[in-house]
Amino acid sequence: MSSPLTSSFATLAQPGPVRPERWLAAAGSPIHRAFDLAPGRTLLDAVAGPLAEAGMRGGVVHLTGGSFSPFSYVMPALSSDPRFAAYYSETFRPEGETRLERASATFGERDGAGFLHVHGTWIEPDGRRRAGHLLPAEVVIADPVRAEAWGTAEAAWRVIPDAETNFSLFTPVPLSQAQAGCLLLKIQPNEEIHAVVEAAARTHGLSVARVRGIGSIVRPAFADGRVIPTDASEVLLRDGTVRPGPDGLPVAHLDIAVVDVAGGIHEGVLRRGANAACITFELCLTAE
Repeated sequence: MSSPLTSSFATLAQPGPVRPERWLAAAGSPIHRAFDLAPGRTLLDAVAGPLAEAGMRGGVVHLTGGSFSPFSYVMPALSSDPRFAAYYSETFRPEGETRLERASATFGERDGAGFLHVHGTWIEPDGRRRAGHLLPAEVVIADPVRAEAWGTAEAAWRVIPDAETNFSLFTPVPLSQAQAGCLLLKIQPNEEIHAVVEAAARTHGLSVARVRGIGSIVRPAFADGRVIPTDASEVLLRDGTVRPGPDGLPVAHLDIAVVDVAGGIHEGVLRRGANAACITFELCLTAE
């Protein structure tokens, strides 16, 4: 049998009514593209244009290398407003050229136009390594950035109000009936992320898949025993897989980078069964 999931993990009370559906998914035939982002354009324009031309309506984009100037971002923060369980810091705008290590972006639509939700790690002009949530309409490419995208034309990510969290969040929307070569998956707050990935993979017949995307975790717990005491966080998956366990059922393996409310960056493999989504997780599963 596959090793059982534990039932002990931290959660964070949300302000709104619990959504009956604890995860939402939409599937389509896969599209894969790789391209360079040219200097002088905003990150949003440089990514959204080529993906729209490819017909992609929802997916995930990996970004590596290159640099940005100007550069704008926020970090996770605790909320002083009872309308939100967690929130964002002030906006940081380091002067000079910021070099990108890696970032992961959800690509979809907001108000009928292309939009990105981006988490990443980078080196600022003062040499310090930082991580957080990039503001893609304010970030401008200085040196070319490599982009690789996986998605579909038959399902979309759309920014839709989420009553449970009081945020407007990317939500998967089916556009046609299709097989799940590419699955867009949203996880609601306080759901254990491995359990949901595995349930979605079983439901959609993805016994072997790559898992890519971003989200937030309440007190991330790593397989090596570390537990990060932060209720608000920003997460990007460095590597994620679904593979059959000894009983043939899907087992998720998730390797992340996460930044806490103090700006500390923590990396490694998550402990299976011990990590609940904070606000959301936006994942793209692709069959292998």
